[in-house]
Amino acid sequence: MTVRRIVPNIQVTSEDSMRTSHDFYGLLGFEEVMNMGWVTTLASPANPTAQISFFTEERTAPVVPDLSVEVEDVDAVYAQLAASGAEIVRELRDEEWGVRRFFVRDPNGRVVNVLEHRARRVSP
Repeated sequence: MTVRRIVPNIQVTSEDSMRTSHDFYGLLGFEEVMNMGWVTTLASPANPTAQISFFTEERTAPVVPDLSVEVEDVDAVYAQLAASGAEIVRELRDEEWGVRRFFVRDPNGRVVNVLEHRARRVSP
């Protein structure tokens, strides 16, 4: 299995706290690379895999994950974790913004968003 990046996810209480976090991490050199309103991701321009995300909510799942792990083959990782008996918090599915993902609970109770980037679907 190839891990491409790991991103800590921080749940914030409001859009104001998201802006405050954005500004604070900007002082550390992070720049915005994605903003969907309810989730914003910042990355280091010098090392684009060094990222942090802020969530006001999780719009397509029951919980905001504690961290995200991007893998090369999400279907294979899903099959391996499901076969191991790990708690799948959210089933594997494709998202409209071009990722395929699922949520799993780790042995410490943390929820991990496991994802693979795929081509975006084009609406007819």
